[in-house]
Amino acid sequence: MALWMEAGSEPTTESEKSDLEAISALKQSAALELKEKGNQYVKMGKKHYADAIDCYTRAIDQNVLSDSENSILFSNRAHVNLLLGNYRRALMDAEEAIKLFPENVKALYRAAKASLSLNLLAEAKSFYENGHEHDPNNEELKKLAKQIDLRRLENEQREAQVSRAVSEAKDLVSAIEDRGLKIGKAMFRELTGLRKPALDKIIFFTGQFFFCMQRLCPATLSRTSVRLTCFQLILT
Repeated sequence: MALWMEAGSEPTTESEKSDLEAISALKQSAALELKEKGNQYVKMGKKHYADAIDCYTRAIDQNVLSDSENSILFSNRAHVNLLLGNYRRALMDAEEAIKLFPENVKALYRAAKASLSLNLLAEAKSFYENGHEHDPNNEELKKLAKQIDLRRLENEQREAQVSRAVSEAKDLVSAIEDRGLKIGKAMFRELTGLRKPALDKIIFFTGQFFFCMQRLCPATLSRTSVRLTCFQLILT
């Protein structure tokens, strides 16, 4: 809140002190007015979100409000960034709000929500738990906790599915090479997971192998231990 930036420039006379107080009051009034104007812009809809961010930023830059008031401004700006899909910026603003006022539950909620959108599940869980500690009955936090748990479960299932698909792909590569057929290095790396392939790539290349095997050597395909049902399992 210091308006006198250089050492030794603090007001000494009553007149200077009075002037400083007047300037501070004006800046504080302007900051609060900008805050309210920003809130109004948010209510006006998406076309005015940039204006809201500008107002909150200018209010913060007045550098005259208390930590708790600035925490609200950062939290409000985080909210608008969430609405715009600027999740990284939203997280940064929410974290700044929490530093200024750790009990700001809205900031904790928005930090958790931004973290979830960035797939930072450990961070999202931590912010949620902190917010829940301050406000155990907050329904929005409870809903967000369910979303975090669901995302974690989905990620675990996805990782397990990819792991199974990679294992099946390696078995397929081995079965094909056991029968004297050659595959390119790039495709081998894709199939065996050396490039950490996405599941859809594994399915695509595995499907290509089965298609080629069916056309070029159907007898070999029928004898291989890796049957078509294995590929169908990956697709499901």
